[in-house]
Amino acid sequence: MDYVLLHGTTQSPACWDRVSEVLTERGHRVFAIDFPVDQPDLLADDYARIAMAQLPDDIHEPVVTAHSGGGLILTALANRLHARHLVWIGALIPDFAGGASLLEEIKANQDTMFGPEWPEYTGDDPTESAYFLFHSCDLATLRWAMTTLRPFRPVAAYGEQPGPAPTAPSTYVLPRQDRTLAPTWMRTAAPTRLNAHVIEVEGDHCPHIAQSQLIADILTDVS
Repeated sequence: MDYVLLHGTTQSPACWDRVSEVLTERGHRVFAIDFPVDQPDLLADDYARIAMAQLPDDIHEPVVTAHSGGGLILTALANRLHARHLVWIGALIPDFAGGASLLEEIKANQDTMFGPEWPEYTGDDPTESAYFLFHSCDLATLRWAMTTLRPFRPVAAYGEQPGPAPTAPSTYVLPRQDRTLAPTWMRTAAPTRLNAHVIEVEGDHCPHIAQSQLIADILTDVS
């Protein structure tokens, strides 16, 4: 099976290393996409084209997975790849039916979309990252997690209207103790916007870090 993994707005592709290792040991091919961090004017389709250039020609109906802000790009890439399944991990889900951009949604519904303390997050203080992203990690995992941090700000994509909805089925992994996206928002948006199968897991915003084996198991099961 082929797996394509999209990082979010706070981490580099290294965030997938442990998940990738498990999937590779099981005989799968894994491709962790590296989005450019210095081109904020790119739109979701532009990022999808960049991802396509990093994939082999023989990739076949992959499972495409995104974490957090990578959800803004997930559908554009998955539809291009004729993905067999999409997996959203604590990810933003575009307003496909309503047509609102992320910025418009934040303006109207920030209090319901995000955790109450999230507006205070700057990304400049490692302590903040540990608190918001990795509070389920043991010490050794936390030390590794901090090395995966890298800002990615697809600013233009924040302001664009969503493209077409996914053509393949979706699974949504919902972290119950997420301090970034509000679990109540995810619990409503995943079934209504995606008709997704929702899997709730204990822990923080980054279960692919603290629970890499579990995420690998979920990815294997959906394929």
